[in-house]
Amino acid sequence: MIESPTTNPPSNPPSNPPEGASPDPARRRTIRSFVLRTGRTTAGQARAFADAGPKFLLPYSAAPLDVEAAFGRAAPTILEIGFGMGEATAQIAALLPEKNFLCCEVHTPGVGALLKRIGEQGLENIRILQHDAVQVLDHMLAPGSLDGVHIFFPDPWHKKKHNKRRLIQGPLVAKLVSRLKPGGYLHCATDWQPYAEQILEVLQAEPLLKNTADSADGYAAKPDYRPLTKFENRGIKLGHGVWDVVFTRVQAP
Repeated sequence: MIESPTTNPPSNPPSNPPEGASPDPARRRTIRSFVLRTGRTTAGQARAFADAGPKFLLPYSAAPLDVEAAFGRAAPTILEIGFGMGEATAQIAALLPEKNFLCCEVHTPGVGALLKRIGEQGLENIRILQHDAVQVLDHMLAPGSLDGVHIFFPDPWHKKKHNKRRLIQGPLVAKLVSRLKPGGYLHCATDWQPYAEQILEVLQAEPLLKNTADSADGYAAKPDYRPLTKFENRGIKLGHGVWDVVFTRVQAP
């Protein structure tokens, strides 16, 4: 959504789709990894684009990404889809410095917020693609290139007529599985129980995934690396539930 990693962001997120997204109506009916929403970029976030953007923002290209060159090292690589304002992302990256975190988010204020956290915390193991993660999967990530995928609190699309817009559906899961190494994992978390049930059903239907949970309901205990966000803590105090679903990629027959 920004013109290049070195340009400052606009004061408001652009209303157009990210660079490379087709305006064709048929394309608009396909599942995307994001929903355009409004928000303002703060002065601190704008400075973060200028200071940290050149190093930590990767340009989208419809060509395979050299992950080792992008991070300057060979390390297990985790893809995160939709990191919001980046609070949990920064905490996880600080906790797991031995891993690379490739993070997709289209919203300029969120990207600016994570860049700001990167600078403040001195993080080196995050790279950001401000682009639709579905296109990133299609064109930039090679089969078997990922060690894990994080999708935390995707838009639940509460109304039944909008359920078809949910991100976690069979076609996307198949793409994710193809990019995971055997033994790699897919971790989803949601605070909307009907969506949790759908996620569990979709992942169980994928033959190359195996549930890591040993509970009767199929949900995993919250992994230690996933922090409780302020939003999540507030929901727990109000009696809201949170469901983690963690599956691993198995060898093909």
